[in-house]
Amino acid sequence: MLHRMGVRPGMMYAAGVASIGLSIASWISSLTMEKAGMDRADRWGIFIGEWAPTFFAMGLALRIEETHGGVEARETETPETTYTEGRMPSRAGV
Repeated sequence: MLHRMGVRPGMMYAAGVASIGLSIASWISSLTMEKAGMDRADRWGIFIGEWAPTFFAMGLALRIEETHGGVEARETETPETTYTEGRMPSRAGV
């Protein structure tokens, strides 16, 4: 669905890297601007830093979607055509 909406893997990878940077920035800003101490700064940094793995996983899923095609491509796939193209047949529909 995301792929059909125009979201590309590179966008998700960039969001993951941005999440890491934003996590560090929020930790530093919370530590220096708020008087709540190290605990609150750690919570902000960890909260935003937890988004990165999700973005990277979504990027990998989109990359797989681009590489192997959608469900429609797997349904019409036959071993004869995939082996001649140098690919292994998909067993996802089995």
